[in-house]
Amino acid sequence: MEQKIKRGFADLKNYVFGSTAAIITNISLIVGLGSARVGKGPILGSLLTIALADNISDSLGIHLYKETEGCEQRLSLLTTVLNFSARLLVSLSFIGIVLVFSTARSIPVAIVWGLLLLVLLSYLITKVNKTNSIVEITKHVMVAVVVIILSGYVGRLIAARF
Repeated sequence: MEQKIKRGFADLKNYVFGSTAAIITNISLIVGLGSARVGKGPILGSLLTIALADNISDSLGIHLYKETEGCEQRLSLLTTVLNFSARLLVSLSFIGIVLVFSTARSIPVAIVWGLLLLVLLSYLITKVNKTNSIVEITKHVMVAVVVIILSGYVGRLIAARF
C-alpha cells in the first residue's frame, strides 16, 4: 500500500507542476489583459501562445532537468509529455472561458475556475503527503491571489498610460 501511495505521488508530481504553472499564468494573463481593457482577440492570442510556446519551452526545461538527474530516457519523455498535457488541458479550459464569456465576465469566471483547480490540486497533495489541508491550501491560494492582484494592477497601469 505504501509503495502504491508513493507511485501515485510520483505520477501526481508530473501533473502538478505543469498544472499549477498553467493555472496561475492563465489567470494572470486574463486578469492583466482584461484590466488593461484589451479585447477578446489579443487575450485569446496570448492564451494560445501560452498554451503552445510557453508550455513547450517549460516542458523542454523539465525534460532537460530530468536528464541531468540521470533519469532514463523513457521516464524523462513521460514526465515531459505528462507536464505538457496537463498544462495544455488547463490552458484550453481558460481559452474556453474566454470564448464563452465576455471579457468582463471571463475575469471573475477564470479566477474562480483557477482557484478551484488550485484548491483541488493542493488538496490532493496534502492527502498524499498527509499534511494539513487547510494550511497548505491557504498558502497556495494566497500566492495565487497576490499574483492575480499584481496582474490586475499592472493591467490598470497599462490602460492608464497607453
